[in-house]
Amino acid sequence: MNRPIVEISDGELGDMQMASAVPQVQWSRAADDARRAIGAAGEDALLRLLRQGGIPEVRHVAAESDAYGYDVEAARSVTERAHLEVKATTDPTRLVIHLSRHEYEVMTADLEWCLAAVLVGADGHAVNVATVSRRWLHSAVPADTAKEGNWESARLKVPASAITPGLATEAWRLLPDALVPSKPVWGLQPSASPPV
Repeated sequence: MNRPIVEISDGELGDMQMASAVPQVQWSRAADDARRAIGAAGEDALLRLLRQGGIPEVRHVAAESDAYGYDVEAARSVTERAHLEVKATTDPTRLVIHLSRHEYEVMTADLEWCLAAVLVGADGHAVNVATVSRRWLHSAVPADTAKEGNWESARLKVPASAITPGLATEAWRLLPDALVPSKPVWGLQPSASPPV
């Protein structure tokens, strides 16, 4: 029987009726802790790259609050600003992200919002950095079909066609290509055009 890992107490382990009643969920504390560590490593790696790239204002707003709807604020000038939502992974074969409703709503209202995908290496540094298309994100999120319920989080498998190498908003390229790690991953082909 191939059932996902579910956290239950030691007392519940001895109760066969309880064990058979455990719902089919895919969650474990260890996996959740690992996802958080990868996310933090991705944010740290991107912060390092932005600072190395000479961006004068870089702020890790996720360290202050989740209320922003993005993780990093970067600015080179008044007109060149970016609000970066960082999605990190250690899987070079596919890009799967979890997007919250709040992140999505901030994206739809904030033209400076950008989703940065970071592949994190074993050393905690970025192996690849790419931008996920806002247009694709908008088309991929679930639709609310009843007024009694709304989606709160979506797990999205991002196709290569929705990923552009490098880091760019619609207005500007945040990092020079020479600074961006670009190991071939997620089915990407080199491209110099920013996503829309």
